[in-house]
Amino acid sequence: MLSIQLIRQNPDQVRQALEKRRDSAPLDDILALDGQRRKLITEAETLRAQQKQESKKFGQLKASGAQESAVELERLSMALAEMRERIKSLESEVEEIEGKLEDLLLRLPNIPDASVPVGQDETGNVVVRSWGELPRFGFPPRPHWELGESLDIIDFARGVKLSGSRFYLLKGAGALLQRALITFMLDLHVREHGYTEIYPPFMVRRDCMIGSSNLPRFAENLYHDEEDDFWFVPTAEVPLTNVHREEILGPGTLPIHYVAYSACFRREKMAAGKDTRGIKRGHQFDKVELYKFTEPQSSFEELDRMVADAEDVCRRLGIPYRVVQLCTADLGFASAKSYDIEMWAPGCQEWLEVSSCSNCTDFQARRASIRYRPEPGARPQFVHTLNGSGLALPRVLIAVLENYQQADGSVRVPEALLPYMRGTEVITKPA
Repeated sequence: MLSIQLIRQNPDQVRQALEKRRDSAPLDDILALDGQRRKLITEAETLRAQQKQESKKFGQLKASGAQESAVELERLSMALAEMRERIKSLESEVEEIEGKLEDLLLRLPNIPDASVPVGQDETGNVVVRSWGELPRFGFPPRPHWELGESLDIIDFARGVKLSGSRFYLLKGAGALLQRALITFMLDLHVREHGYTEIYPPFMVRRDCMIGSSNLPRFAENLYHDEEDDFWFVPTAEVPLTNVHREEILGPGTLPIHYVAYSACFRREKMAAGKDTRGIKRGHQFDKVELYKFTEPQSSFEELDRMVADAEDVCRRLGIPYRVVQLCTADLGFASAKSYDIEMWAPGCQEWLEVSSCSNCTDFQARRASIRYRPEPGARPQFVHTLNGSGLALPRVLIAVLENYQQADGSVRVPEALLPYMRGTEVITKPA
């Protein structure tokens, strides 16, 4: 959430920043509501001060017991009653305006950092580096949906039978390979990158969705249990953001680095015919999420480290990838600066986004009220929050299958995953 003070004091700066994001924000409405709210609060405070003075005068007159004071007492009594009613009415108006104002503020995206390239759409994104050579095959590389079915490790028909379109089953070595990837990534981030593992709930309260910036703007893309008001997480970023919701973290606590596996649930209202083949897009998928709570002055350095941690997974798997800095128009709602990591999929002949690492500055912290004390006795400040996939499935699974396929239709297991594959070194066709 953007600070109302920032909007009030620098409306042109905020307007220009949001225009760079190609976002039409109702700043004029926000400023008008803020002006009304402040005017009403001032009137109420003035009335309370007057009420206090008149109440004191009323008490003194009543205590005097003078007969000639009766008329004045009656007048003061009526005036005080009118003040109480007016103050009550003003408080009701303020409450109503604050509700409207908060709703509008919750729908405003974060302001891009000055280092983010300005762009009109995703074509304004910038490839900042790449790693690895694209594989060359002595045969036409097959897409993962053909490999998966021929190896009997992906069952599309039964996934649809169970749950409908955009669902599938992983079987045998396919399920094992998916689990190996998850465990490998968790172990790497915990043992070598210094993250603390969290196993979060996959359903959260409404407040958690608001704190992580998913509500109210993205309600239509979320799965929701109406009866208990539980929301299925679209990413572990949601519960991780809220681990320290409404807390003041003590001096020396930061930075905090968390990593979590979760299933993720998204309605994915995709265009008809888009990415219908294979497992690239689905309503349920797995992801290993990286999350950081940091002090403001170090958050962009921590973003670079997070990107490096995600890149390390790609390199250890031996899969070519590239790092792309997102332009202003392609930034996520809560992000001030983001980098995508994309793996090459030779069967699909495309770059697949397997991670998006973002610095959300104090945007989520304001929504979730997460603060810290820089030193004992210091005034609490909002933390900065960062998130990134470390990495996301099933696209990593796609990249493994397509990069490690062999001429006979089998798939070699990447060396980094061998300790997790129960002795399976090559995935072959069933007998």
